[in-house]
Amino acid sequence: MDIFGYVMDISIKQTAMNQKLEFTGSVFQQIMKQLSVIDSFKGTWTSVELKHSKHLKELRKIATIESIGSSTRIEGATLTDAEVEKLLKSVKITKLTTRDQQEVVGYYDTLQIILDNYQDIELTERYIHQLHGILLKHSGKDQSHKGKYKTLSNQVVANYPDGTQRTIFRTTEPAMTAKEMEEILLWVNQRFAKADMHPVLITAAFVYEFLSIHPYQDGNGRLSRLMATLLLMRQGYEFTQYVSFEHIIEQRKDDYYRALMDGQKNRYKKTERIDKWVLFFLDCLVTLIKRLEAKYEMYSKLQKDLNQRQQEVLAFVKKQKKVQMREVEEALKHHSRNTLKKDLFYLVNEGLLLKTGERKGTRYHYEE
Repeated sequence: MDIFGYVMDISIKQTAMNQKLEFTGSVFQQIMKQLSVIDSFKGTWTSVELKHSKHLKELRKIATIESIGSSTRIEGATLTDAEVEKLLKSVKITKLTTRDQQEVVGYYDTLQIILDNYQDIELTERYIHQLHGILLKHSGKDQSHKGKYKTLSNQVVANYPDGTQRTIFRTTEPAMTAKEMEEILLWVNQRFAKADMHPVLITAAFVYEFLSIHPYQDGNGRLSRLMATLLLMRQGYEFTQYVSFEHIIEQRKDDYYRALMDGQKNRYKKTERIDKWVLFFLDCLVTLIKRLEAKYEMYSKLQKDLNQRQQEVLAFVKKQKKVQMREVEEALKHHSRNTLKKDLFYLVNEGLLLKTGERKGTRYHYEE
């Protein structure tokens, strides 16, 4: 194909992608309403994040465990959140003997890289290959194809707790995978650069296309959800790291597959529309916001409910950053040792302080 033909082909594909995002009046109104909620929360969140960074660290830990557990269970894994947490605590001394364990640790490694480096990870084929390689690095049977596009046909299959499977839709053939990935990456990066479409809509469209192409032999579902987190955070929606998006999808698994199937039934036709998928994606984000607001309100109420003495203890530890029991006693001599010990226990139990060490080596920390 000459350069003119290539440019024309790309132009046609770009037009086809835009057509998938054509919405009826009622759907458009619903989308605008959801985007308004999302952007309004984004605008107010920065001040909250600065004031309560210590508590948010704890929320991120919880969300990370839930995200790993949910995203791997969607694909058929069986580990509970408690089992995931236990595994990650002992991963340095535990041999990853089962497929579930390998997938959990791979997901954890990839998610941590995204959370810590999202501003530096660009949406390119090279970076996506690298993330896929990290996702599957512990899986012995995946070593030959990790970080490489598929060479065999695959399909999207829903896995259910009773062990049954259901084929959702067929995906792009291997021979066309690289070309279709190039096209969607070009479209997404152009949209972000031109800012001619809402970034959350661009993200939703990318996830749909990624799942439709299913570019890798395995790991596509997990990587699609990781990519959603990456793109949202890169566009300023950092609050998504504090409540698990994957957990919400797991709870609405049937809706998740139905929304994908609704667009997929007309794949490669001019009638292919992804309005139901976009509405589902946005609704999950609104649910995430509501859960985060509830968690924040609970934390704020907890701080307000502290009595005067507990507030004094918390303020002292906060100022010192790290203290021993004797230091608290010396600073608050007007209170008994036993009472102060109970206060410290309460503050640790409620997540306002962190306790390390035992007996004489015990320290109480306040982390920003």
